[in-house]
Amino acid sequence: MYTALMVVQVLLCILLVALVLVQKGQGADIGAVFGGGASQTVFGARGAGNFLSHITAIVGALFFLNSLGLAYLSDHAKSSVVSGIALPSTAPIAGPASPSGSKPATSPAAAPTVSAPVGSAASASGATPKP
Repeated sequence: MYTALMVVQVLLCILLVALVLVQKGQGADIGAVFGGGASQTVFGARGAGNFLSHITAIVGALFFLNSLGLAYLSDHAKSSVVSGIALPSTAPIAGPASPSGSKPATSPAAAPTVSAPVGSAASASGATPKP
């Protein structure tokens, strides 16, 4: 259904652009002074302006309604761009296994290390200075 409406939308768009380009502008009336009035006999005595403006209004309304239909269908679609992506599982991550029957050992709080100034004997030997 969505694809059919999209094809209709493209056709309506092309037709609407063509209808607007075929119509004469407001400044085209001066051409009738120089002998351009012969084109009005194709569409009758009133010219093509009235006929083309009505057709343009109808095609514009159809384009608008088709746009609303496409917006409704895309909003209520059952699938989306991310529907094929697998989400990560919510299972808890297992920690390191401990030997059976024993409790995991707790480490004492580590004392903060103090770094020695660069170039001192303590930094060269890798030992940490005592406070």
